[in-house]
Amino acid sequence: MSVITQVILQADDELRYPTLDELQTIKDYLQTGAQRVRVVSVLTENEEKIVKKATEELWKIHPEYIAPGGNAAGARQRAQCIRDFGWYLRLITYGILAGDKKPIEDIGIIGVREMYNNLNVPLVGMADAIRCLKAAALVLLPAEDALLAEPYFDYVIQAML
Repeated sequence: MSVITQVILQADDELRYPTLDELQTIKDYLQTGAQRVRVVSVLTENEEKIVKKATEELWKIHPEYIAPGGNAAGARQRAQCIRDFGWYLRLITYGILAGDKKPIEDIGIIGVREMYNNLNVPLVGMADAIRCLKAAALVLLPAEDALLAEPYFDYVIQAML
């Protein structure tokens, strides 16, 4: 849900007009629109490169995952892991576009810890995977754009811990 939608829905729920502070929030959101689109464009256009680099780095940190008996030892498990990297990157872009972490929460974070626990996927490894995604993605962005994107990666990392 975008900042605009949130402001409208909250004001409507309370049967009032948006406050001046809420209108300023919308103004700030609109002023960063071009930057958010630019960031998402870079991440989207480089998804394959980002995921590949993040995967390589994760295997360096946790070689036991791809060793015999590891969570990503087989081709199928490895492909699922890589698929999840792309899925999380896409989820993060939704948050960046919306200017809010709520889409990340609503679409992909609620229940994620329980799911990975049920699948015996180490949450520490998932947090490390998102850290690797973050590093691979942010290096492609100018500093100001990286600062905008960073909190969305951090939000997903925190959800894994």
